[in-house]
Amino acid sequence: MASIDNIPNQDMLSKSNTSTQRDVRPESEQKQICEYHQAEDEIVEMRRHALEEIDHAKFGWFHIKTCLVAGAGFFTDSYDIFAINLCSLIMGYVYYADAQGSAANTTPTKIDMWVKGSTQLGCIIGQFLFGYLSDRLGRKRMYGVELLIIIVCTIGGSFAGNTARGLSVYWVLFIWRFVLGIGIGGDYPVSAVITSEFATTKNRGAMVAAVFAMQGFGIVAAAIVAIIVLACFRSAIDGDQLMLDYVWRIIMGLGVVPGIVALYFRLTIPETPRYTLDVEKDTHRAALDVQKSLGKHKQEDSSLRALLQSNVQPDVTATKPTWTEFYHHFKHWRHFKVLMGTAVTWFALDVAFYGINLNSSIILDAIGFAGNGSPYQKLLKNAGGNIILNLLGTLPGYWVTVFTIDRLGRRTIQFIGFTVLLILFCILGFAYHKILDKSVAGFVVLFTLAQFFQNFGPNATTFIIPSEAFPTRFRSTCHGISAACGKIGAVVAQLGFFQLKDRGGKNEFIPELIQIFALFMLVGLIFTWFVPETKGKSLEELSDEAER
Repeated sequence: MASIDNIPNQDMLSKSNTSTQRDVRPESEQKQICEYHQAEDEIVEMRRHALEEIDHAKFGWFHIKTCLVAGAGFFTDSYDIFAINLCSLIMGYVYYADAQGSAANTTPTKIDMWVKGSTQLGCIIGQFLFGYLSDRLGRKRMYGVELLIIIVCTIGGSFAGNTARGLSVYWVLFIWRFVLGIGIGGDYPVSAVITSEFATTKNRGAMVAAVFAMQGFGIVAAAIVAIIVLACFRSAIDGDQLMLDYVWRIIMGLGVVPGIVALYFRLTIPETPRYTLDVEKDTHRAALDVQKSLGKHKQEDSSLRALLQSNVQPDVTATKPTWTEFYHHFKHWRHFKVLMGTAVTWFALDVAFYGINLNSSIILDAIGFAGNGSPYQKLLKNAGGNIILNLLGTLPGYWVTVFTIDRLGRRTIQFIGFTVLLILFCILGFAYHKILDKSVAGFVVLFTLAQFFQNFGPNATTFIIPSEAFPTRFRSTCHGISAACGKIGAVVAQLGFFQLKDRGGKNEFIPELIQIFALFMLVGLIFTWFVPETKGKSLEELSDEAER
């Protein structure tokens, strides 16, 4: 196998490529050029073999572990994001217990808006920042950093209190949850890309979907933990509702448990071979990473053995992705339209997804499902309502996607989801009062159907497609950009929901808000045309890297 330690200079190569005259170069120079091209061909062939080992590997324990480690982070993410939905309700009974009239026991609308929205604001920064750094510094180097941020900020937020200098508990919580959002946002591109780059072509959609589906368990877990903690404090709450101060802190603080469990595995996961090959240009280390990830039995594989024994290295030093390179790639319409499609569809989806799900407790109250009675009874019923909605709609939607996405295709599921959501939101929005007057149960059924098709639909596919459709050098950055656009949609939903929901009276504008959500589903449906179908194709085929 040829060595290319002494690479011919560019003038020599130019002579080789352009000369149509009689070759008058010295024989030694001709031999060196011949060896160079032979070595270059060997590098290309070894890269192809290494990637084929990943793409066509038998689904095994490493793939399961990758999904579990990445999924534990997403479980923590969703727990932290949606636990505030219940914690904010509980905090109203603690910090506004002495308020008068309708304001009693209720966190003021603007404060509720900023406490919930702070995490989304942090996510925007985290998704963009970690997406870029994961391409610039490597997936492995960034994996675990975001989880450390989540763990520290979750603990810090659960101990938030009024400060001596005048900051209220809500402002302290806002700061902690803003930084928490940076960690949660960072988890999106890094986990998605690592899972995608380690996955087999046949099961890649299911693997990335399974990681994202852990969100559903996190949402349900937040409500279950709330019920358990409320039950433990029942007698204390009935005696003094201010004891609820312990309840919301415990609910929030328990979110660190799965993160701590997953931290060690994230810090010790190998670098993805695709990053090692295409960015760091290290074929030997890529072979070691493939061997480590697929198992020791792969040592007997001839292509891996050739990689490990080879001294051939790339003819150029490793170069990190740059914004100039990014611009030159995406200035072409065929590349830019994909990024535009993934970003706009995620934005459109998250306007409705977070508008509905972060405020599900408000909607439950608006349709009369939250009930009356003591603080304990009202909070218990609200948490129970959230569990019912999510068990009926959210969780089944996620896992139907996991089991069908590699058969139906990502684009097909996204089209189905946006179309059905457009219809359901039109029904819920325009016939809101008519449905509620006839049957609250009927409204709940339609509402849970909407949650089902959010998750068996664009909520899953907008996460999966950006982890597949872009070149290795920009894959994490593009996923971060797309995810950040989604979180901008979440912020728009939060600001719009709280600013408009009480227009004309308490919760009176919710029907119109649902109609607005329907409009965004139409936008998502239109921009899905720019998104490619990624089913059954290697990552290199999807990003034109196979041709390169």
